[in-house]
Amino acid sequence: MTINAKTDSNGELLWFNGTLATIKVSGEAGADTISVIEHLMPYGSATPLHIHRNEDEVFHILEGVMRFNVEGKDFYGHAGQTLLAPKGIPHCYRVISAEGARCLTITTRGDFERMVREVSVPAERAEIPPQEMPTPEVIAALTEVCARNGIDIIGAPLTSDRP
Repeated sequence: MTINAKTDSNGELLWFNGTLATIKVSGEAGADTISVIEHLMPYGSATPLHIHRNEDEVFHILEGVMRFNVEGKDFYGHAGQTLLAPKGIPHCYRVISAEGARCLTITTRGDFERMVREVSVPAERAEIPPQEMPTPEVIAALTEVCARNGIDIIGAPLTSDRP
């Protein structure tokens, strides 16, 4: 196996949209294309409202609290809880615990993992990268990469810790 990004003993380290993403299991490793990515995220980290066309997205929260919106319904996930965002269903999340959050994202078919790899850079160190506000150009590029990988951005991120 060839890994081009910096790695630690637990996987490939990438800086992905203001978070530290660690590819724990690549979809290329097995016949079922299961991908497991660990995300270390600061408070306020949020995804835009989006739909996966080809794969379910499973979140298993390891630390912290996250607010999810799935098909217009709000859910609060705490450490030890697991949430499914089925393919074809609009969803997004926001980290609402002051200390940030850590979760596993589990998908199949490779769309999500390919998108993460395409928009990430190798992590310079095993920590959350310096935070920057996304520019309109960065948002447009992310939207394009997502679309190429079976993910449609359809709305803005959650901006509040409460509905």
